[in-house]
Amino acid sequence: MAEILLVEDDPRDAELTLHALKRCGLAHRVEHVTDGESALEYVSSASQFPNAQPQNLPRIILLDLRLHKMGGLHVLRQLKSDDRTRSIPVIVLTSSKLAIEIVESYKMGVNSYVIKPTEPSQFEEVVSAIGHYWLAINEPPGA
Repeated sequence: MAEILLVEDDPRDAELTLHALKRCGLAHRVEHVTDGESALEYVSSASQFPNAQPQNLPRIILLDLRLHKMGGLHVLRQLKSDDRTRSIPVIVLTSSKLAIEIVESYKMGVNSYVIKPTEPSQFEEVVSAIGHYWLAINEPPGA
């Protein structure tokens, strides 16, 4: 299982994110899905067994809010309402600056809300910092 689950339907943003993770040495640890349903299926397949080990789940989820089929807020709600996935850090990485989406994301338990920079070099810097913090600095529960 991957350590990072990237949920992004925009090909350009996905490419920028994957490139940034590659440059900081994390690309081999990423699974990319393009919609909310696939994200929930991926996580569910990792935790479907009653004795599933936490190491089978992604360590972080990078979640866009503007997804086709199933929106990112719905995915977040599902992840944070399930005991098996509640403790996975979810970082919203989106272009949405709508105050209501920011407020709702935090109410549902998002761990961080990051606005995607429009400049590719800044985008790369932000994604690298997210990966470094959540995988190298942050101490997860039960570690």
